[in-house]
Amino acid sequence: MNLIPDDIDWSAYERETETASKVRPAGEYLKVMAADLGRPDAVEPGSYLPWEKTHKIFKFRHGEATLWAGVNGHGKSAVTGMAAASLVAQGEKVCIASFEMKPRKTLHRMVRQFMGLNDAEPRPEEVAVLRDIYEQFAALCEKHLWLYDQQGTVNADRICAVTRYCFKELGIRHMVIDSLMKCVAGEDDYNGQKKLVDELTAIGRDYSAHIHLVHHLRKSGKETDQPDKNDVKGSGSITDQVDNLMLVWRNKQKELDRQAGKMVNEEDPDTIIFCRKQRNGTGWEGAIKLWFDPESMQYTAYPNSTIDMNPWPHLERQKTY
Repeated sequence: MNLIPDDIDWSAYERETETASKVRPAGEYLKVMAADLGRPDAVEPGSYLPWEKTHKIFKFRHGEATLWAGVNGHGKSAVTGMAAASLVAQGEKVCIASFEMKPRKTLHRMVRQFMGLNDAEPRPEEVAVLRDIYEQFAALCEKHLWLYDQQGTVNADRICAVTRYCFKELGIRHMVIDSLMKCVAGEDDYNGQKKLVDELTAIGRDYSAHIHLVHHLRKSGKETDQPDKNDVKGSGSITDQVDNLMLVWRNKQKELDRQAGKMVNEEDPDTIIFCRKQRNGTGWEGAIKLWFDPESMQYTAYPNSTIDMNPWPHLERQKTY
């Protein structure tokens, strides 16, 4: 784990000054585009979600922003944490700025997802194995994962400065900000929300990196209702400005039925990620059905399975009982 140091002169990163370097002749781009014609390996750069079934329909492209939104308690932070662990396994450099959770807790959930096991109260013979897995994850994270350690509210200029620092000085390519509302004055500060999202998306474009914004949905009707993009809290400009919109929904009705002793269909997903916007790439929009394994806190593509997160692409196997 790498913590962002707190003795940095953030004022140097609060405003971008290298304007001249952004003015490029069109010929530079056209030469590269012409060279790529007919090349089967000229694939648009980007990275993927953890689940193989999504690889042909969605990609985190460079210079874009994804909004991850959900009702409180529906698992949006857990889903984005697993996505971040997968990005690390893909060799991407990631920074997580969680203003709602301490780094140790964030990492504990990620390593639990990484190893596919619950490390609570291990038996004596299991301790050495678990330590070995922790060391594997630590080695993987050494040059690929950073955390910004600050909880509570944060100034909008500061999070923009931290993001620029990460992209410019550390070569990070994925910045996870959890959550957006911790960076503005309040839910009704629409101008502040619009300005911050506009600046963050511009930073991502300037540095050819990806911004991940975790955000809240307002509760409308019953908690079992499936969400829509209009349920996103705050200014409508938030969803207008981002490139991708992912709504995380937890199947509460299935959980309630199980708790009540009713028969449930295990083929029904525990969680659905609704892609409600994909500006570029395939343009696909739809539902990504997932199943939750409480032992590992993994979200899997199929019921009764676990994911081996260490190799890439990840291997998913049926659980053996």
